[in-house]
Amino acid sequence: MAGGMVVTNVGGRAAEYNGKVTWYVILVSLIAASGGLLFGYDLGVTGGVESFPDFQKLFFPEVAAQKAAAATVNPYCSYNSQKLAAFTSVLFLSGAFFTFFTGPVSRIGGRKLVMILGGAFFCIGAILCAFAQDLAMLIIGRVCLGAGVGFANQAVPLYLSEIAPAHARGTLNIMFQMATTIGIWVAQWINYGTQNMHPHGWRLSVGLAIVPALILFLGSLIIPDTPNSLVARGKIEQARRTLERVRGTPNVEAEFADIVEAVDASRSINKMAIFQRKYRPVLTGAVLIPFFQQFTGINTIMFYATELFDVLGDGANSALLDTAIVGAVNVGSTILAIVLVDRLGRKVLFAEGGLQMFICFIVVAAVMGSGFDKVTGYIPRKSATTILAFECLYTAGFAWSWGPLGWLVPSEFHNIETRGTGQAITVCVNFIFSFVIGQVYLTMLCHLEYGTYIFFAFWVFCMTVYALGFLPETKGVPIEEMGILWRRHWFWSKVIMTPEERAAFQKGDLHGAGVTTGAIVPANAGALGKGETQIDTTNQNQALPVHKV
Repeated sequence: MAGGMVVTNVGGRAAEYNGKVTWYVILVSLIAASGGLLFGYDLGVTGGVESFPDFQKLFFPEVAAQKAAAATVNPYCSYNSQKLAAFTSVLFLSGAFFTFFTGPVSRIGGRKLVMILGGAFFCIGAILCAFAQDLAMLIIGRVCLGAGVGFANQAVPLYLSEIAPAHARGTLNIMFQMATTIGIWVAQWINYGTQNMHPHGWRLSVGLAIVPALILFLGSLIIPDTPNSLVARGKIEQARRTLERVRGTPNVEAEFADIVEAVDASRSINKMAIFQRKYRPVLTGAVLIPFFQQFTGINTIMFYATELFDVLGDGANSALLDTAIVGAVNVGSTILAIVLVDRLGRKVLFAEGGLQMFICFIVVAAVMGSGFDKVTGYIPRKSATTILAFECLYTAGFAWSWGPLGWLVPSEFHNIETRGTGQAITVCVNFIFSFVIGQVYLTMLCHLEYGTYIFFAFWVFCMTVYALGFLPETKGVPIEEMGILWRRHWFWSKVIMTPEERAAFQKGDLHGAGVTTGAIVPANAGALGKGETQIDTTNQNQALPVHKV
């Protein structure tokens, strides 16, 4: 099948892994995943407080003036303010900047220290924003919030991928996205409850961001670092004890050997190795997946759903309630993703979610184009209900596809040689294009109007083609053995291997093909990527069951 394969085991020592999902690894994963609450709470609270009249009058009086002059202003343009957009998007510039510091911090103090710093920065930002007296203080607070999100979003997905057993990695990793959606939903309901607490209701909404920050900060103090990170810092015995505890068995020789071997291999590799030819597919994925995730248009919903529903004539109270309904759909659909990701695999969810989002955006554009009167600002209740329904369906499609998979897949398809740098690139690209979308969406809505959603539908189509054709299926594949996966891919095998390496790979010589572990014994002489392959776990011709590419 073009674009990947169904794999139960790709090679190396994976068949000898004896780890299981223990209550301890679940608890540790839940604590680490709380880092998603930071990102989610900010996404949920920001768009809501921007619609509060008290907040607008204090920091963005020009927006309040446009709202007061609604009869003479195109409703699509009532929130068109670059200052307001900058307030939203400066967090992402900050996050992108601080992402570059996560690698050195992680090498010195591990994933755990990065998460501790993320919680600390977010606490500082929440306090500054809650007590802001002018726009400058507010922006400084947003910069600190961005630093917290930058640290957390880089470290948490990697932590979860490294701490989880391979067969449950998808489920445990999606806890990060689950926490993000819960943070969004909780923030939306807090906004709904504080909107009439004049004049400081917005301060309470913003200030409560300190709660998820403290959860991450205090939780990170008590959880262990990952075995991979401990080995990388020379703490071999501590790493083994940690692995035994999280796997619930002392029989971890095979997995621990893979971790040690991968770390040893990484020491001789330049930290910029991700730019070498053999890592081209992971570099491409590290850039394109977060780029596409933002061009799903989801942040136009998460940032500005309240403003959109207000534009459509719902009024402030109803607009906040409609936004909370979308948030509830987001949470429920992410729970479904947790259930399905390690059963159906990543590519099925990419395909279904992409199709669903594409259809929903086309319908929303059609209804807004035909049913919304720009002169009076009136939209029939039936049309408004249809838009809300399809916004919910769109959000559901995102929440079980590009939402969780946009973080899961980049965190799992790297070898340890490229994992730190690759995840930093992923987070940085995510933040840069979150900034771009946050900065231009209100202007796009003003000038393109309903065509804005056709624009995003086009990108959803492109990203679905990419996911199906150019990403391998990573379900159940140990992260130490992703190099084998890329060398069996129908397209990337031609890009990353020379003819000599391809010949060595087909003969079962993984080292000759540039892979550091395992050995492959071809079951037939067919071309690479077709037919069946048996995989040796010990380099001594002990083949595993045959599986198809």
